[in-house]
Amino acid sequence: MLSDRSYMRDDYARPTTSITTWIICATIAGFILQHVTLKFFPGFGTNRAYEGLLELSVDGILSGKIWTLLSYCLLHSRDNLLHIIINMVMLFFLSRELLPQLGNKRFLWLYGGGVVLGGVLWLATNWTHGGRVVGASAGVYALFMMFAAMNPNRPITFLLFFVIPVTVKPKWLILAIGGYSLFSWVFFEILGEPGMGSVAHSAHLGGLAAGWLFFRLVHLREWRTPDRAAPSIELPAWMRRNKKAPTTTGAYKVNLSDSTGSATATATAPRSKSELSAEVDRILDKINSKGFGALSAEEKRILDQAKDLLNRR
Repeated sequence: MLSDRSYMRDDYARPTTSITTWIICATIAGFILQHVTLKFFPGFGTNRAYEGLLELSVDGILSGKIWTLLSYCLLHSRDNLLHIIINMVMLFFLSRELLPQLGNKRFLWLYGGGVVLGGVLWLATNWTHGGRVVGASAGVYALFMMFAAMNPNRPITFLLFFVIPVTVKPKWLILAIGGYSLFSWVFFEILGEPGMGSVAHSAHLGGLAAGWLFFRLVHLREWRTPDRAAPSIELPAWMRRNKKAPTTTGAYKVNLSDSTGSATATATAPRSKSELSAEVDRILDKINSKGFGALSAEEKRILDQAKDLLNRR
């Protein structure tokens, strides 16, 4: 039988569809239904029954449509095709960087958390003004904040106005985006003014906040040693003044052999949990400012040691 032949058996795990594909397909399907209901079901589309079921609005929340805090990301502006195109393109490219490091589950929690927190901040801002909001921008902004926090100094190139190539570090780009959103939120949206393009800047700020909180409280948490508390809410290292790295003493043996086969090499490393914890903090700040690829082999070994200690507890 064919199954008795090893070379005919399929022993390899079949690739699964990534969460990015599911999100993009669901979003495009929701956008298509917006147009289908308007064109082929005039009564259903003109009365906005379909959009009213998924879009986020103050009236919808008051009527019990709690699910719209998440479902509004499936809809986009029918008058501006760039709204959905830009969001989906950014989602695709950001997922290529984040998915290998986060995995499908955490990536989905990050994206969904950005959508929900963006919706909550939009509701708090527009509770008395009313209106409605649609779009996946809050979730995309959460992903971009996560990328910038993990790779603050990694140069990225994008096409400004789809024509002019611009290279910039993520930390400066996120500061520019966040500053613009904050300015427009304070001086336009809070006052009930539409601002430029009627953009929901509060939702964007909520997405940025979700990405920052996820990075500080979830992504970095697994590297913390058990005898320390969870990381406090503070600015990333590249937005704070540099601190002097703590010095460590003591030595440990490394299983390195010379030509005679005897172990001769030694290196310095923390001796106690407190010293190990201080060294881990220094390494995490280095990851925050320069990225994981900047770590030396010894620093990666210390992180593995701290992670093993955490898993034994």
